[in-house]
Amino acid sequence: MIRTEGTAVEFAHVVVLAGGLSYEREVSLRSGRRVADALRALDIPVELRDADAHLLDRLAADPPDVVFPVLHGAMGEDGAIRDILELVGIPYIGARPDACRVAWDKPTAKSVVAHAGIRTPASVALPKELFHDLGAAAVLDLIVSRLGLPLFVKPTRGGSALGASAVHKAEDLTAALVSCFAYGDAALVEHYVDGTEVAVSVIDGPNGPRALPAVEIVTPNGRYDYTARYDAGDTEFVTPARLSPEAAERATAAALTAHRALGLRDLSRTDLIVDAEGEVHFLEVNVAPGMTETSLLPRAVAAAGLSLGPLCETLLRRRFT
Repeated sequence: MIRTEGTAVEFAHVVVLAGGLSYEREVSLRSGRRVADALRALDIPVELRDADAHLLDRLAADPPDVVFPVLHGAMGEDGAIRDILELVGIPYIGARPDACRVAWDKPTAKSVVAHAGIRTPASVALPKELFHDLGAAAVLDLIVSRLGLPLFVKPTRGGSALGASAVHKAEDLTAALVSCFAYGDAALVEHYVDGTEVAVSVIDGPNGPRALPAVEIVTPNGRYDYTARYDAGDTEFVTPARLSPEAAERATAAALTAHRALGLRDLSRTDLIVDAEGEVHFLEVNVAPGMTETSLLPRAVAAAGLSLGPLCETLLRRRFT
């Protein structure tokens, strides 16, 4: 049980929730281990638990003071596990379920952010069944005619670039959609914006949301796919991103606007493209950013002169202030 010493909070039992059954299970486990280790280094009692069939029994038998979900993909980011934590009355870090559901669905998040004044690439979101019902060839022709080339295809829900690919030739669109539908039942097809890919993390503090330095992602083949994200290798991360002061300010403003407009809480990471003119384009937002050794939020934390453990501890304490 949580203890208080005057105005200070002492945690007796913190659970870091990781794993689950999504395609991103292994990444989540790596993220969870890193968060747990960072908190243990501060002498905070931490238990790393999987989101499995035993979770509810364990939470009931030994309720933690607070849960830090580091679940990626479905259940972890779609609001479901947070709904469960609210049902059992356990405080947790991160966005509320309703905000998660909006952010998790990329077309919906794009609409909310666009309404808040942030540019986002023109796109269509189409279920797999539609291609069968209306005829794939006719639908593909309409997409290319309306959005032009190049395009970017990705599942409407999910992360880690699974099922995502760029399309530079019309004849490659079919293969991109087949790959996309291996990870979801609907595809988001966007106009491809060429430019500098950056990620801006936002952390809530006592004075409101704070944007951390933008991280620039540079890959040799131009593809920031699953391997490039999580296997140390040729991908280069530059922090702060090599942007003009004006573009950096726009990227910061876009991430803060997305965080607020989507009703997020504690932490988020917004992925953006900055084009040659310095204009910022919103791609998507992540409510449970990766915490692995190659993940973007920890890089931004270090660039801001902060440490991951104390930052996570601060987020825990926010649930009781």
